[in-house]
Amino acid sequence: MLRGFYTAASGMYAQQRKTDLLTNNMANINTPGFKEDTSTIRAFPEMLLQRIEAGKAKSETVGPVNTGVYMQETLPRFIQGDLRQTGIGTDLALTDLEGTPVFFTVEENGQTKYTRNGRFTLDAEGLLTTAEGFPVLDVNGNRIRLNSDRFNVTSNGIIEENGAQVARLGIAAAENPEALIKEGNGLYRTENNGQLPNADGIFSISQGFIEASNVDPTRAMADMLTAYRAFEANQKILQAYDRSMEKAVNEIGRVNG
Repeated sequence: MLRGFYTAASGMYAQQRKTDLLTNNMANINTPGFKEDTSTIRAFPEMLLQRIEAGKAKSETVGPVNTGVYMQETLPRFIQGDLRQTGIGTDLALTDLEGTPVFFTVEENGQTKYTRNGRFTLDAEGLLTTAEGFPVLDVNGNRIRLNSDRFNVTSNGIIEENGAQVARLGIAAAENPEALIKEGNGLYRTENNGQLPNADGIFSISQGFIEASNVDPTRAMADMLTAYRAFEANQKILQAYDRSMEKAVNEIGRVNG
């Protein structure tokens, strides 16, 4: 009976975590370059129950029992988002040409990070930065300084001012994107803060565009309703176990006088 409590409770907890994940996806529908998170729910390993009777050396196998489920991991879904025209020269959008996810390279607190959010701006010092103020890096890992926001960016990432090349955007390729660690502000990093290799010929940059979030609101809402129903089902099972335990304590165990 008590195992039933644990099984139902683990199901409720797993669905609650999935609901939180889906809520975060929905909240970032309008965030440029956002990649929705997906979850993997697995069952705990089965336990083999055995019964040992008093005075007997051998045990009798009762059978396996499952002890519940848990959310094993969450992974970003690196599917290309739609490109939306803004007409703003500092807005840049990446397109994956060969299926390998590519990222803008930025600097945060002296460390190299990666992002798909190309909504950039120029700060007071003329540095090209993200909306959060993180400097955008060139192909050599240096900050990019410009004279004004009237610059051109070619499809292969070359930045030109007055017809002359001043820098080339640092675009990194992630052959194994599942290994990236997702952080806040749309940033990703590698394990141990290693650097991804530079991408070449497998991307295209569109100036005056941003990449929209790849969250499908219809599917996300349907998944959220499914998670709610699964949570409620486990909740009702937990309540049924509770009533059974209450009856066992108050009625079955009652001693008639």
